[in-house]
Amino acid sequence: MKPRLNYGKSAPGVYDAMDALDQYLGGCGLDETLLHLVRLRASQINGCAYCLDMHWKDLIALGERDQRLYSLDAWRECPYYTDRERAALAWAEAVTRIVGDHVPDALYEEVRPHFTEKELSDLTLAVAAINAWNRLSIAARLVPGGYQPARVHAQNRPA
Repeated sequence: MKPRLNYGKSAPGVYDAMDALDQYLGGCGLDETLLHLVRLRASQINGCAYCLDMHWKDLIALGERDQRLYSLDAWRECPYYTDRERAALAWAEAVTRIVGDHVPDALYEEVRPHFTEKELSDLTLAVAAINAWNRLSIAARLVPGGYQPARVHAQNRPA
């Protein structure tokens, strides 16, 4: 696969705008692992190889267990996820697959007890943001494999 768009060179404002969303989400109060699980699941649905590579590595850097990662696309059938994570994953799938059911009221009622209104708003933004990142990455044909999590970079810096 050959990359075809370089947003950093041709339109750096694209990354600036998306980074602003990620900066907000990084400080919104939602657990970092939960955010990355949602990002990874949406990226699975969208088939974004670059984002799959990125968020898998981010979760490993956070200490996530392999079993929860390789079972993520079958989360409903696995006992490895909390009720809150299950609610977030169901919400992420519905918002990602917006065509058809348009995020049903019944799902909202199931998810609502697990999140405050602010948290659900932030979770929805996180899903919207990863869907945008997926589309940008797929359209640009970003090549997966080279990403290294910031936590790894910090650990590998000389003293």
